[in-house]
Amino acid sequence: MGRALLFVSLLSVVNCVVGTEWIGEVKKEGNVTYQCKCYSDNACWPTGAEWTALNSTVGGALQLALPPGAVCHNKVGNLSVSTFNAAACADVKANWVNEQYLTDHPVANLWPLYTNNTCLPSDDPNAPCTRGFYGSYVIVAKTKDQIKAGVDFAREHNLRLIIRNTGHDFMGRSTGFGSLIINTHSFKEASFVKKYTGPGDWTGSAATVGAGVQGRELYRQAFAQSPKVVIVGGECPTVGWAGGYIQGGGHGPLTSIYGMGADNVLSFDAITAKGEYVTASANENPDLFWALKGGGPSTFAVVTSITVKTFPEVPVAGTIININSTHTNDTAVFNEGFRIFHNLANHYVDNGMFVYFELSTGRLHIAPFVGPNMDEAKLKVVLKPLFDQLNAAKIPYDAYTRAFPTFFEFYIDMFEDEQPNQNSVVGGRLFVQKDVAANGDKIAEALLFASAPTADTFGFSVGHIVNPGHGVPVADNAIHPKWRNASSFVITNVIMNGDESWEVKQDRNNVQTNIVGKALRAAGPNGATYVNEGDLHEPNWQESFWGSNYPKLLELRKKWDPEGVFYTQTTPGTEDWSVIDYGTKLCKKV
Repeated sequence: MGRALLFVSLLSVVNCVVGTEWIGEVKKEGNVTYQCKCYSDNACWPTGAEWTALNSTVGGALQLALPPGAVCHNKVGNLSVSTFNAAACADVKANWVNEQYLTDHPVANLWPLYTNNTCLPSDDPNAPCTRGFYGSYVIVAKTKDQIKAGVDFAREHNLRLIIRNTGHDFMGRSTGFGSLIINTHSFKEASFVKKYTGPGDWTGSAATVGAGVQGRELYRQAFAQSPKVVIVGGECPTVGWAGGYIQGGGHGPLTSIYGMGADNVLSFDAITAKGEYVTASANENPDLFWALKGGGPSTFAVVTSITVKTFPEVPVAGTIININSTHTNDTAVFNEGFRIFHNLANHYVDNGMFVYFELSTGRLHIAPFVGPNMDEAKLKVVLKPLFDQLNAAKIPYDAYTRAFPTFFEFYIDMFEDEQPNQNSVVGGRLFVQKDVAANGDKIAEALLFASAPTADTFGFSVGHIVNPGHGVPVADNAIHPKWRNASSFVITNVIMNGDESWEVKQDRNNVQTNIVGKALRAAGPNGATYVNEGDLHEPNWQESFWGSNYPKLLELRKKWDPEGVFYTQTTPGTEDWSVIDYGTKLCKKV
């Protein structure tokens, strides 16, 4: 059954009680009283006729929000029709660890812990399946008008609204129980100009990029220009570049020479919480322009496209190094190898480098060192202190180096795709150069500790040695000012199966925040955390994510979204909001 027909057939099973006002229920949790958004068990939930009218307004783009695994089950929750499709189920199983396949799905989340994992692919069609923390409906938008209609509907009916681009999301911000989702993944247009003539003082080349364009396809289109150009993007190929990536700041392989992604934005096209079409630039709505450059995803407006600086292609050399069980099973030797490597972080970024690494118990995979504007000989000179120290300490390893005439060719060859559908609680820390210089051994110790923080928990870390201040020392945007003195940003993960009880999940959150996170904060006291890849329970998150920029961001949130139409946890203006009832209902303190 097609999604459109499935939508129509299921209208009869939604709650059709009409409320006199679009106000959700009042709930209490402990001593706190909350006013909630509207959900399907409330009288204020839209009627079937109202959902049908919305579907008509968006030209049939409204669909039921069904987990990708739903096609392997006869039914989903209390929905009254069969969702099983043998061919589609086989397709999902074959692509369960295919990032591109999942990002192309209307609602899938690549990091599924926050969906509640209650509808996974199965060999048994009779196995239980519920929507968990996925939304109720999704608008697969192809036009700005469809986005506006969704924003208006959510605002007028007091629904939880989720803006979903690719689902490449470590922090559960692309999913939400009982929500209306607007999917912007279809906004795939990109255009390039050799000379920018818009607001501001930039006169170089530029590109205007739709919200749904992903990292690798954007790099590919930039490489196809004549002359070839590059754009500051992330290392992961499936990241939605103009979605949450830029709005969180955006680091990547060229950040140490060209700054953060948001440092290079020239203008935004967006739709506000009031459903207004706006341009935000140095000349138009400059306060919104400032906030969207690093102020948080799905916070101030729905971004439909971004115009950004582009730069000439550059030659790049890269090195990959491994230290793992094929080299040594001696913990002390392995730890010393990691300490030597990470203690040189300031040296790498002072040379304009970016370094991507993965760390777990007994495994260090550095893939790769990125050397912009370097050939093989130059990169080997820069890395000589590392190799000299490893050799002097008799640390076994393997390594190889290659050079490429362009960044794009380097990127395609030396960066590796991630594997989705892993479950973990995410945290992390941005270590500044001062802390690495003064406290490098303690930082290395804390990161090694994060691989096995308690007797019954294990972790892995993903590191990014990067300093946007090397290329862009000063930037007028919402990104935490401490990024200008960055040396190493590391994402830590407390590993889970995904099917743990609510109590165990809360315990793992505690391990991440108060055991792993505590060690990271102690080792890097002058550091910060990253908006897009951090701990949802980070203490003093306002200061940790945005520093001195936070008061201005809070003021702008109250201006641009006074009613709280948009919500993602730990973003400006969400202090009084919580998701209660075991991760389900979004409610505001009253």
